[in-house]
Amino acid sequence: MKDIILKAENISKQYRLGQVGTGTLSHDLNRWWHEIRGKENPYLKIGDTNDRSTKGESDYVWALQGINFEVERGEVLGIIGKNGAGKSTLLKILSRVTAPTTGNIKFGGRVASLLEVGTGFNGEMTGRENIYLNGAILGMTKKEIASKLDEIIEFSGCERYIDTPVKRYSSGMTVRLAFAVAAFLEPEILIIDEVLAVGDAEFQKKAIGKMQDISKKGGRTVLFVSHNMAAVKQLCSKAIVLEYGAVVFEGRTDDAIENYFQEVQLVKHGKRIEIINDSLGFFTKWYIKDNDSFIISSDQKENICFEFDSNGSMKNCELGLVIRNFEGKILFGCNSRDFEGDYFDVKKGKYIFNIQLVLPIIDGKYEIDIALVSNNNIIDQWVSETNLIVKNKFESVLDRKWRGELNLKTFFSYDELY
Repeated sequence: MKDIILKAENISKQYRLGQVGTGTLSHDLNRWWHEIRGKENPYLKIGDTNDRSTKGESDYVWALQGINFEVERGEVLGIIGKNGAGKSTLLKILSRVTAPTTGNIKFGGRVASLLEVGTGFNGEMTGRENIYLNGAILGMTKKEIASKLDEIIEFSGCERYIDTPVKRYSSGMTVRLAFAVAAFLEPEILIIDEVLAVGDAEFQKKAIGKMQDISKKGGRTVLFVSHNMAAVKQLCSKAIVLEYGAVVFEGRTDDAIENYFQEVQLVKHGKRIEIINDSLGFFTKWYIKDNDSFIISSDQKENICFEFDSNGSMKNCELGLVIRNFEGKILFGCNSRDFEGDYFDVKKGKYIFNIQLVLPIIDGKYEIDIALVSNNNIIDQWVSETNLIVKNKFESVLDRKWRGELNLKTFFSYDELY
């Protein structure tokens, strides 16, 4: 028999844009009048789905609609989805920060959550005092907190500043201490939002290791939201995918990540960063040659193509490409002169710039930045709105056996269409 520790039943959350509550006294009175007569809230029948890319027809928006799922004791559940899918709203409801518009949640134990940097901390109090404060909020006695105090301080790495007011902490130090408090004070359910991305690589590794320990050895439950698919894959035994406030998939983590990648909209346009001379030319779209999607394998040679409209002649041109991870950190960068050893000239017309490369990097979504430079002046700098999605077939990108077999030489070419 399943040991269910958390059950969400028909959870929905409605907001009225630009307003607090229903926005007007007449709406509040109408809602109250229906309630005392035992009738349904009239405003539950209206409202748009939470699609931030379209203009709605109603002031009411459903941030979540009809969410149902169960979590077993000791399970680590990943919650993934695009920005605006409803992940943070769901965690706030599960953490009892806000109440659902409809539905209810059944808990089988204490809940601790880490939703934002500094959540639950008093900036005027020291780190030590905030440990006791958070422990008291979780329902623990002073003696119980004191027994865990040394472990919390050691794990956080903030021992030198533990008696300093938290308002003087950096965001990384605050997250370290907040996570240590949430993890070591032994709640039955631990809820973690994307906030761990604020920490450095060392702390993220420690945090993921600690979450694995408390779930496998301690039998406690973890709900984990992240855009880092590698962390989700490593940590979670099951995952749900949210899209426009609804659950579109629930199942094995690998299958959920695959579903998430397939849900990415294949929009070939991008956003312009900087144009020094708009009249000379601009990028229009990008694509992967001989591929109907933006999904590539980490061990395959791929041709990434960029279309460019030139409105005039340009001399001494070079093309620069940068690939960034979800944190905005540059993982790969190249320049056409690195391959060809010289500049190239562009005449008026339409061009395709082709960069052929292999990307031995982990599963995930990556941003592509592209720039065309002429005589050391930026003509167009452009960022793809659609992410490049990399699927890694191997256990580790550091596996020398296959890494050494890859041809990592990068090639650049361009063709004039007309």
